[in-house]
Amino acid sequence: MRIKSVLLFLSAFITFSAGIAHAGPILVKNGDFELTSKGGNKKVNGMHLESDRTTLTGWTSSENGGKGGGYNFVLDSTIANTPRSALWLEGKGNGYTASPTGGNFFASDSQYHPGMLSQLISGLTIGTSYLLTFDYALAQQVGFYGANYDNFWEVGFGTAAASTAPLTIADNAFSGWKTATMAFTATNASEMLSFLARGTAPGAPPFMLLDNVALNAEVPEPATWMLMIGGLGLLAVNARRRRNARV
Repeated sequence: MRIKSVLLFLSAFITFSAGIAHAGPILVKNGDFELTSKGGNKKVNGMHLESDRTTLTGWTSSENGGKGGGYNFVLDSTIANTPRSALWLEGKGNGYTASPTGGNFFASDSQYHPGMLSQLISGLTIGTSYLLTFDYALAQQVGFYGANYDNFWEVGFGTAAASTAPLTIADNAFSGWKTATMAFTATNASEMLSFLARGTAPGAPPFMLLDNVALNAEVPEPATWMLMIGGLGLLAVNARRRRNARV
C-alpha cells in the first residue's frame, strides 16, 4: 500500500512538473539588451566610457581583457537593415528579420577587434545543472562583399566552454535566427558567463547577432520521472513476489 501511494504521488507530480520543466528564476540580467545607459543603436562601451557609446546594464564588453569595448554594438533590430542604424546590416531581399523578441540585439564582429561580452552570474547552487538558451544569427555589413564561413558564438561558463552550431552565409545574405540550448554545471556559487564571436571571413566582415539570453536551473523532464516511476513499479512487483513466495 505504501508503494502504491508513492506511485500515485509521483504520477501526480509528473503532471505538475511537465508544465514547469526548466522553471525557476531567470538568472541573467538584461538578457534582451533593452536596458542601456544611452539607448540602443550605438557602439558598446568598455571600461573607457566614451561619450558616443552606450553601456549594457549587467554586461561588460572587453577586447582581449583590455579596457576597450571592441567592435561591439547594441542595435535596434527594427532599423538595423536601414541607413539609420549605427551599423547598417544587409537586409534587402535576403530574408532579414528582426530578432524573435523584437527590440535590441547585440552584434559583434569576429574579425575586427572582437570584444567579449560577459556577465557574472550569482546565486548558483554548486553541482546543479543550468540550462542556457539564446537566439543568434549571422549578418553582413553593407558595403562589403564575399561569403562568410563557419561563424559561431564561443560560450564560456566558469571554466567550461561550448560553441553554437556554425553559420555560413553567401555574399550579402542573412542566416535567419537560430536558437541555441546548452547545459552547464555550476562549480561555484558565481560563474562568469561570456560570449565571443568566432569565424572566418575572406574579405567580408561578418557580424554575429545575439538576443534573448536566459539561464535557468534545470528540472527533470517528464521522461525522467517516468523512468523513476517505472523503476518503483518494478520494485513493487518484486516485493509482492517475495511476499507471495513466503506464503
